[in-house]
Amino acid sequence: MPTFQYGTTAIEYDIEYADDKKDVSIIVEWMEGIRLIAPKGITDKQLEGIIQKKAPTIFNKLREINEITEPPLPKEFISGEKFSYLGRNYRLKVYKEEGLEKADLAFMRGRFIATVPSEVDEVDKNQQLLQLFKNWYLEHGTVKLQSRLELYCAKMGVTPHNFQLKEQKFRWGTCTSDGKIYLNWRIIMSPIPIIDYVLVHELAHLKYMNHSNDFWNFVRSILPDYEQRKEWLRVNGPTLTLA
Repeated sequence: MPTFQYGTTAIEYDIEYADDKKDVSIIVEWMEGIRLIAPKGITDKQLEGIIQKKAPTIFNKLREINEITEPPLPKEFISGEKFSYLGRNYRLKVYKEEGLEKADLAFMRGRFIATVPSEVDEVDKNQQLLQLFKNWYLEHGTVKLQSRLELYCAKMGVTPHNFQLKEQKFRWGTCTSDGKIYLNWRIIMSPIPIIDYVLVHELAHLKYMNHSNDFWNFVRSILPDYEQRKEWLRVNGPTLTLA
């Protein structure tokens, strides 16, 4: 997937080519990223020039969209607070323990259990637990998604060269030109049908590296209700966060 550089930020985008286009349209959507619809005859150099010229506008639009969505306040990592996993909420219980060097996190009997050093200050405690939760989601999400990956690879007749959960600022998923698929680790907070939509969306790019009618028809053949799932993610995506 191509990228352009704006300051220190590398931003990915998709390209679609259309016979009836005379100029380039740039569409920016929250967590769907940036999509360019261009005439078929346009050259890579012409596209690059347009993107560089529009880079400040694109970046500002991304920032505005993320501000409009008004995600919830950052987690406080206190007892009773709820954390989502596969669309269900689980409460956190925090214990303080003397002599403990660093915080620990476990999931037991339907709730998260955090043990933190008794002398740790609030800022340090929150940073430690934030990282522990991220690690937990990455570890358990990778296992869960591996089974979903195998299911949909068989259904769709595709196989990625690599698959990984990772941090992604502006996207729920990415499929690279060399067949690698990355999903935003935060998607593991959502219900399985939503996770499946993001996974199928990226797997479909292994056949169609665009958002053409053929691409969407392929997605629909696997998930006939993909539009409802996509809409759920548009509305609820901002809530899938820790900080």
